[in-house]
Amino acid sequence: MFLVIEEDLDKDFEMGAFFMISRDIVISNTSGLHARPATFFIQKANSYRSSIWIEKDDRKVNAKSLLGVLSLGIAKGMTVTLIADGQDENAALSGLVELIDSGFSEI
Repeated sequence: MFLVIEEDLDKDFEMGAFFMISRDIVISNTSGLHARPATFFIQKANSYRSSIWIEKDDRKVNAKSLLGVLSLGIAKGMTVTLIADGQDENAALSGLVELIDSGFSEI
């Protein structure tokens, strides 16, 4: 049996617990999200607790899955949508966008 207190639901709602955020971004590095850049992307995505997806055209995959990300075939100049849902969703999107905008400078 669960007891739901209305005040708790309002608090979660105000904190954004029922919203997911997204952002479109253009992939600018020369190799796109293939092999090594995809590995950096996935490692960064896995550093967050939120659920994160990457969407291209009509396909959406788990951004924490190497096979999923590679299966999208994301090349230079393509626009993808990053979607995050969870307690650190803002930080997750900011961090991933920063990584992409840097051209994966870790490489």
